[in-house]
Amino acid sequence: MTAPRAIWQGIEPIPVQRVYYANHSSNGDFVLLWTVLPAPLRRRTRPVAALDYWLASPLRAFIGREVFNAVLIDRRPEARTEDPVAQMVAALDQGASLILFPEGKRNSSDEVLLPFKSGLYHLAKARPGVDLVPVWIANLNKVMPKGEVIPVPLICTLTFGAPLRLTEGEGKEVFLIRAAQALRSLQPPDRP
Repeated sequence: MTAPRAIWQGIEPIPVQRVYYANHSSNGDFVLLWTVLPAPLRRRTRPVAALDYWLASPLRAFIGREVFNAVLIDRRPEARTEDPVAQMVAALDQGASLILFPEGKRNSSDEVLLPFKSGLYHLAKARPGVDLVPVWIANLNKVMPKGEVIPVPLICTLTFGAPLRLTEGEGKEVFLIRAAQALRSLQPPDRP
């Protein structure tokens, strides 16, 4: 229902292991990002997704587990049986690339980005050799607004920026600000 367009501004779409991290304004974000990846990249890329959302119904559970092979993260710290960073590291160690939303939840505020959760930092620290690629998703929140069932046919763009890595001695707060700035810099001037 949408016409997604990938803009490879800072990298080329080559089959190397990466963590694609993006802004999050719609439940369709990871599907759109996953869809625009060339088939060789798509086959080895797994979304990191909310367990409570994807296990809410048998159909979603099937799609999340069997179709997308999602790394399902329990967002409730008190109920977790697995460490979310360890789950992501395990997927990387199995050769997967990941799609991650560091805001932690959909951004329905007027802010450009919500503050990043610490998972991206801990993942970068655990696997410093993996490129972290910012991806700005523009217009999807207008194609599929929260609570709507029928999408509005609009063009969406996904701008892939230059990869970054954690630098030696870089603290968590400094890194998360730098990663957010790298993502924010990809936002088209005329669209959210």
